[in-house]
Amino acid sequence: MKLILLIAVLACYSQLQAQNLEGAWKLTHQNGEAITDREYIKIYQDGYFAFGAKEIAGNKFLYAGGGPFDLDQTTYTEQLDFLTLDPEQVGTTNRYTLDFANNRMVISTRIKGEDLIEIWEKVSADKDDLTRNWVITGRKRDGKLSEMTPGARRTVKILSGGRFQWIAFNSETKEFSGTGGGTYEARDGKYTETITFFSRDDSRVGAELNFDYEIIDGKWHHSGLSSTGNPIYEVWSPYEEAYRP
Repeated sequence: MKLILLIAVLACYSQLQAQNLEGAWKLTHQNGEAITDREYIKIYQDGYFAFGAKEIAGNKFLYAGGGPFDLDQTTYTEQLDFLTLDPEQVGTTNRYTLDFANNRMVISTRIKGEDLIEIWEKVSADKDDLTRNWVITGRKRDGKLSEMTPGARRTVKILSGGRFQWIAFNSETKEFSGTGGGTYEARDGKYTETITFFSRDDSRVGAELNFDYEIIDGKWHHSGLSSTGNPIYEVWSPYEEAYRP
């Protein structure tokens, strides 16, 4: 009953439209229950999405998923490139009904015979120099820049709405190597990350990392010290360009 009333209230204000999903969203309700002990952040940008989930008490990493998405009026589809909760779903496409109301979206479907209804609230749609979905295509070692061609094995970094998430995975073998995310600022060539979840080491949550950045020929050149304190110089390319046929 609680779930029906909640959806009805949202529906009263709903104006069905092709709203722009780009930005960062936070899960507030699942099947009528408020989410209070966990944090789910989902980022949409350039036709791609990624989410990360953690426990609020202790910052334990829970799971992550993502891949390309498509929205046609109220029909919403996700194609999974990675999913830590159930790797066997990698490569599958799931279809949902999606409605908008008061800066919230309601995503509903039926999975394995059971209803799933989620309510997400928009955190931010802010944009900056680095708002994009990126894939790593180069690293500098010993002063030499080596390029790499992304394939099934890749490292993606999606930034939108003041949130970031990186993911290392192989979409063919369904192998997941790691992910991390949080909030960021990019301004005047200075990029700052604050980690809010990290699959490899929960103790790194809260750490702030500072980098220099520059956009050169459409690519993001990123330099500074990694989360382990090692110097890095990385080159990231727009995802859709790196995978363009």
